[in-house]
Amino acid sequence: MRRKLVAGNWKMHGSLAANAQLLGALASGSAGSGNAACAVLVPFPYLAQTQQLLKGSGLKWGAQNLSEHAAGAHTGEVAGAMLAEFECTYVAVGHSERRALYHEDSALVGRKLAAARKSGLTPIVCFGETLAEREAGRTEAVVGEQLKAVLDVAGLELLAESVVAYEPVWAIGTGRTATPDQAQEVHAHIRALVARQDPGVADRLPILYGGSVKAANAESLFAMPDVDGGLVGGASLVAEEFLNIWRAAERLAS
Repeated sequence: MRRKLVAGNWKMHGSLAANAQLLGALASGSAGSGNAACAVLVPFPYLAQTQQLLKGSGLKWGAQNLSEHAAGAHTGEVAGAMLAEFECTYVAVGHSERRALYHEDSALVGRKLAAARKSGLTPIVCFGETLAEREAGRTEAVVGEQLKAVLDVAGLELLAESVVAYEPVWAIGTGRTATPDQAQEVHAHIRALVARQDPGVADRLPILYGGSVKAANAESLFAMPDVDGGLVGGASLVAEEFLNIWRAAERLAS
């Protein structure tokens, strides 16, 4: 059985003072059953603070990006081994904002996936379509193309050690959310594509939904058979809201 996961993506938000309040509230409110995992993905400068405040709490933490390179003359980049020194568990790769704003293609996402696994990190590999692509009826084709390009570079063995996140670009930060049925349809499609190569890997692969996940819609989304949790944006910056999303995953996992 796949364990549910709720991962909060802070994006470029936070301050030392605000983080201390948020992380303290998450750590003190984390008395769940342990059936669902929970993590926060924080900006690089706050990894040490997050490590200090969450260690021993039951929550995991990670980063929002990493370099495809292990080390070297890559000014401004952060290597997977550096993240591992802060005891990161997860790292997001291929988030739609990285794809759109920094022109990262799926081949690069595949290389970052491989770099993450080489450093012992669990990648959260993001796929998703724009509104124009959805309205053109190309959702499954776009997601399939992205997945194939990542697999061509990284291979199925490394994807099997990862988490996948379906994040429809049109639902990120817009307040619009895919319905549970819409999310399930795409999640099932991703799982079916992986199953063509290895049904066992497909059955074990966690697939999260990302796109305006809130406490009010979390349980209905997570109840879908192929939705294994959420990649949460803005709601992860509000302690009680994020805890309630985690609690929704806990209830379904118990």
